[in-house]
Amino acid sequence: MGTNNTVFLEILEWFDETGQELVHRLPEEGSGEIKFGAQLIVRGSQAAVFFYKGKSYEAFGPGRHTLTTANIPVLTKILSAPWALTSPLRAEVYFVNMKVFTNLKWGTRDPVAFKDGELGLVRIRAHGVFNIQVVQPLLFINTLVGTRGFYITGDIEEYLRRVIVSRFNDYLGEHLDSLVNLPGRYDEISRGLQERLHDDFAHYGLLLENLYIGSVTPPPDVQQAIDDKSRLGVLGDLDRFVKMKAAMAMEKAASSQNSEAGQGIGLGFGFMMPALFADAIKRGEGESGPATPPCPDCGKTVSRDARFCPFCGHQQLVFDQCSQCGKNLPPRALFCPRCGHATGEKPPVPVCRHCKKDNLDGSVFCNHCGERL
Repeated sequence: MGTNNTVFLEILEWFDETGQELVHRLPEEGSGEIKFGAQLIVRGSQAAVFFYKGKSYEAFGPGRHTLTTANIPVLTKILSAPWALTSPLRAEVYFVNMKVFTNLKWGTRDPVAFKDGELGLVRIRAHGVFNIQVVQPLLFINTLVGTRGFYITGDIEEYLRRVIVSRFNDYLGEHLDSLVNLPGRYDEISRGLQERLHDDFAHYGLLLENLYIGSVTPPPDVQQAIDDKSRLGVLGDLDRFVKMKAAMAMEKAASSQNSEAGQGIGLGFGFMMPALFADAIKRGEGESGPATPPCPDCGKTVSRDARFCPFCGHQQLVFDQCSQCGKNLPPRALFCPRCGHATGEKPPVPVCRHCKKDNLDGSVFCNHCGERL
């Protein structure tokens, strides 16, 4: 990395040993007297910008290039005698690393405010990674690097991190109504945020190659509210949700039964639970109504008192009822599926010798194939 000099030959090249340098200048300190005919070697992952007499002279891509200056070996030294043998024809080469720099971190140093449509004002934290690439070397040098000898990712990462967090907060407020709906939308939000940041990065000659959201974390109390809402969505009923929370509290009280308070709470909930679950069963029956059997032929729901299906005319199966709770019993059931009451042994059901299917008691012809039983 550096220059190779003799009296008549000069080679300029640079290798990034750290993997973190965006820009490196030759000479590394101050300006130089780059000679006429100097050879500039640019690698495939680099670009080079040649500055001569204080101005950008030309940009070079990969390959070997011959530089043209008025600094002629030996002669220049003689002519620069009035300037203490230092040529006033100063020149520098800025090597720009054009590779993609990955795994740069972004995140909220302090929680940011988010107005949730369901939970109110929430303070959240967010973290992720992003990748950048220099796509306009001269613009990047003029706007950010200036006259520095080298410029690394750490010099700009903090600034870009703050820009991302600022845009993230705005974008989230415009495109997300509630944190409850956040799971499953990370990719969508990442793509939208990347598009929003395009101009911010392009202003400095940079391209935001990729941006990823690793996590969006609300405070613990808000996380608990989201978990409760998820459980409520699964249950679909506030009454059942309250009963579930009561059961959870009872379980927690039982785990601390060594204390008097834990025993008291557990005993109180023990008295409450039968009434709560009895009420839930009663509500469930009131909402859904008595069970009605489906027609075995067309599958549609038919009143259990009907002898024939009103949709296809099929003779309906008449259910027996439990003498204890009145629930309809499946054929040949020995115990009620609701209360467990024994129903007694049922007489065998006629089986068709032709199709081997069960039939109704007292049937003369098979209900499935029509053969005489």
